[in-house]
Amino acid sequence: MDEHRKVPKRISQAVLNSLKGGVVPRIGLPYITVGRKSEIEAILHDVDIIADGGASFRFIVGRYGSGKSFLLQAVRNYVMDRGFIVADADLSPERRLHGTKGQGLATYRELISNLSTRTKPEGGALTLILDRWISAVQNEAMQETGLAPGDPGFEAATDRRIYAVTASVSELVHGFEFGRLLSSYYRAYVSGDDETKACVVRWFRGEYSTRSEAREALGVNIIITDENWYDYLKLFAGFFRLAGYAGMFVMIDELVNIYKIPNSITRQYNYEKLLTMYNDGLQGKARYLGILMGATPQALEDRRRGIYSYEALRSRLAEGRFSRPGARDLLAPVIRLDPLTPEEMLVLCEKLSEMHAGLYGYARSLTTDDLAGFIRIEYSRIGADQNITPREIIRDFIELLDLLYQHPEMDIASLLESEEFSYAKSEAVSDETDNGFMEFTI
Repeated sequence: MDEHRKVPKRISQAVLNSLKGGVVPRIGLPYITVGRKSEIEAILHDVDIIADGGASFRFIVGRYGSGKSFLLQAVRNYVMDRGFIVADADLSPERRLHGTKGQGLATYRELISNLSTRTKPEGGALTLILDRWISAVQNEAMQETGLAPGDPGFEAATDRRIYAVTASVSELVHGFEFGRLLSSYYRAYVSGDDETKACVVRWFRGEYSTRSEAREALGVNIIITDENWYDYLKLFAGFFRLAGYAGMFVMIDELVNIYKIPNSITRQYNYEKLLTMYNDGLQGKARYLGILMGATPQALEDRRRGIYSYEALRSRLAEGRFSRPGARDLLAPVIRLDPLTPEEMLVLCEKLSEMHAGLYGYARSLTTDDLAGFIRIEYSRIGADQNITPREIIRDFIELLDLLYQHPEMDIASLLESEEFSYAKSEAVSDETDNGFMEFTI
C-alpha cells in the first residue's frame, strides 16, 4: 500500500472488526471499495439532479451478503462529501413505512436521529445543522450591512433572512407550523432560551405524542405521526437546501421486513406509502431529495408478498426485456447487484491484508499467489457460483489473517489445505473451469 494511502489504525480496527462481524463499517469504506464503480456512478448522476432542485428514487437489490448495504454506505460517504445531509435507517418489525401503532413514526425518528453531515458523520446532527444555519444567517447580515450583533438594525436584518427561509418552507404541505417552529428556534437561540430550543428539537424528532402536549410546550397544534412523517422529510430537504446544504439523501435498508409482514392488508398499506414516495421522486413533488432503498430479490419480485404483489409498483419497476446479468440498465429505478468477480475479490483481499498488516505492525507475507489460492478454494465450493457472497469470503479471509498473525508457526498452505477450507474442493475440482474462475490470470 502506498504511503499516502496508509490507513489510520483506528479506521483499520473499525473496518476489520465490522467486516469480521458481518456488518458494514461506517467509516473507512474508501480504503476497501472495489467494483461497483458503475453502480456508484449511476447514483452519483442523480446527485447533480437533486442539487438542481430535482428528486430521485432508487432501489438497490441484492441477496443477503451481496454488498447492497456496503453500496449504500459507500454512497452515503460520497454524498456527504458533496455537501448533502444524509438520514439512514434499517426497517424492522417495529420500523415500517406505514403503521397504526407508531411503526412509521419509529422509522422517521430513526432517520432524524441518524442525520449526518460531513463534519458529523456519526449522526445526531440536527441541532448542529440548526445552529449553523442561524450562525450563517447572522454572518451574511454582518457582511451585507456592516453591522455587528447588538448594533441597531442588525437584528432586523437577520430577522428578514430568517423570515425568507421560513416563508419558503411555509408554502409546502405542513410547512406553516414547520416554519413557525424554525422561527421559535431562532428566537430561542438569540435569547439563550435553551429550554425552548430543546422543545423545538424534540418536536422535529417526532417525540411529542399528543397535540395538546405540543400546544402547551410550543403553541403549535400539530405533531408528526404515522400518517404524515414523510411530508416532514420533504420539508427538511427543502429547509436544508435553504440552510446552505446541497440537499438531503434518505437511505432505508432491509425492505425485506415489509415482505415479512404476515398481514396482507398491512403489507399493502406499506407498499402504498412506498408508491407515494416513488411517485413524488419521479413527478417533481419532492425537491432536493434523494431516496435509496435496499431490498432482496425475493422482497422485490415475489408476486404474493413482495413489492411486485402491488401491481402499481410492479408495472413501474419490472425490468425490461433487454437487461441481463453483466449488462444492466443502471439508469432504471432498480439497480440489481451482480456478484463481485473473483478478480475483484482478489483486489479486496489484497487491500484487507495490507490493512491487517498495518494495524498489527508486521510485514505482509501473503503473496498474490497465496491470495489467489484462497479465492480459488472459496469459489470452487459446491454451489459457490450461486450461493457464495462477499460477506462470507471476507469473514473467512479475516479469520485466516487473524490465525496467521496469532500463530506464526502456521503457514497459509496448511490452512488452505485443511478440511475446513477445502472440504468441497475434491468434489468441485473436476468441474472447476465451469464457473469461469479457475482460468483467470493475475
